[in-house]
Amino acid sequence: MDYPGNLFVVAAPSGAGKSSLVKALLELDSHVQPSVSHTTRAPRGQEKHGREYFFVSEQEFDAMVAADGFLEWAHVHNHRYGTSRKAIEERMAMGADVILEIDYQGAIQVKKIFANAITIFILPPSWEELRSRLERRGEDAPEVIDVRMKNAAVEVAQADKFDFVIINELFDRALFDLKAIVHSQRLKFAAQRRARAETFRALLIP
Repeated sequence: MDYPGNLFVVAAPSGAGKSSLVKALLELDSHVQPSVSHTTRAPRGQEKHGREYFFVSEQEFDAMVAADGFLEWAHVHNHRYGTSRKAIEERMAMGADVILEIDYQGAIQVKKIFANAITIFILPPSWEELRSRLERRGEDAPEVIDVRMKNAAVEVAQADKFDFVIINELFDRALFDLKAIVHSQRLKFAAQRRARAETFRALLIP
């Protein structure tokens, strides 16, 4: 599946800053498009259906699983999340770079299907800072934060399975690192050959 667009897959423990970094990248790079996942959890804060997520019932999610509609799906924090395979392929076929925000389980699944996918893991600078960020977010009860911290220990242990690792200590530096990964990937020979196939043919480059 050699699409002209690239697929970037970003994973991180809750509170590491993954969503903020991806949002900032999307504001700076119009060629990168987000993938909107389906989830069985309820909206949080100002989240809207179809923007941050497609919020669906357990029954609707089951139907998509049965129809093989997901590129990947997984249980995360007692809810299910899934990525529509059709939506990803259509955007990449049109030449867009697509970025996925998913958990490490989903990232590993995607890499098995899309060998050219670029996987990126976001790490917090310390466990203390991660807990502090979760507390400052003000969205979860203390017992929920405890669960997220336990899950984070499992998630961080998977970082070695990813192509790139960014430590989000200073946001601007982490964003620069993310932009550098995206730009560098676009300049790789295989990526350029997929994106600029006509130019390569005209130059007689196999």
